[in-house]
Amino acid sequence: MPADVVVAGHICLDIIPGFLRKSELTPGALLQMGPAVVSTGGVVSNTGLALHRLGLRTRLMGKVGGDLFGRAVLDFLRQQDPGLAAGMIVDPSATTSYSVVISPPQTDRTFLHHSGANDTFAAADIPADLLDGARLFHFGYPTLMRSLYADGGAGMEAIFRLAKGRGLTTSLDMSLPDPESDAGRVDWPAWLQRVLPWVDVFLPSLDETRLMLRREAAPAELAGQLHAWGAGIVGLKLGAQGMFCRWAGRDYHAPCFAVDVVGTTGSGDSTIAGFLAGLLYGLPPEEVLTMAVAVGACCCEAPDATSGIRSWEQTRARVAAGWKRRTG
Repeated sequence: MPADVVVAGHICLDIIPGFLRKSELTPGALLQMGPAVVSTGGVVSNTGLALHRLGLRTRLMGKVGGDLFGRAVLDFLRQQDPGLAAGMIVDPSATTSYSVVISPPQTDRTFLHHSGANDTFAAADIPADLLDGARLFHFGYPTLMRSLYADGGAGMEAIFRLAKGRGLTTSLDMSLPDPESDAGRVDWPAWLQRVLPWVDVFLPSLDETRLMLRREAAPAELAGQLHAWGAGIVGLKLGAQGMFCRWAGRDYHAPCFAVDVVGTTGSGDSTIAGFLAGLLYGLPPEEVLTMAVAVGACCCEAPDATSGIRSWEQTRARVAAGWKRRTG
């Protein structure tokens, strides 16, 4: 059965230790912890499973190794829906990517990350026939995939050319690279100028954009630069401040909804899922942004990236019932 949306790119296993209280990580100390949450992470899992929960037919495309972590990733996807692992690649010679997510209460996350099989993912790993019938192609985290950041954008351009040639709307998400890593030293302005003419919807965070453009500018100025380089709709995730978007020459801002935050893992990816779902369901810009931050807020009510996501109908009903926005 054709998918509505194809989500490709980075996938990993997330290991999230269960903090019992707000804690400082002190060398040599032992902290008493609760049970760990183990789930899949990365855009393929986080955005893909959120879109699946929002009622869209979703196909996932990522790469894992033939190891214990890889089997765990595939088993987790199959538990959500038996067909979700069908587009995944298993490379017996690779190790599976993983992240240890350090996320104490009321504290932003820190990630300990191994890229693994993601580093060899390339345009050849996307079968063109599996795009047929879909309406939208979303790719995420080339900043954590060596073959796609180290070539000046040639591979990413080829992937989006393929999707555009098959008639799909294209969407791109980034992640924040370690500034001291090879990815952090990439000439990202040149990379973006090559790739963005093939991107209909560009959805990085404000911090990611400032790092890549090497400019501490306001969201509107950064969005203007990205649009000038070829991106269509530009949405910038602002963390606790919500989301900014430049769409058809107009600027929009959606504040976050108020929730009791359990964890922020996957909140940006879920926000993107809400945005893309709003596009596919045909909502106007203001409502697309509202649903984006609504889905992101639901994500924050659980410690992992997906279990807090509600159905599309439940999320819209929660908004319609007068769900309060954050202030300040």
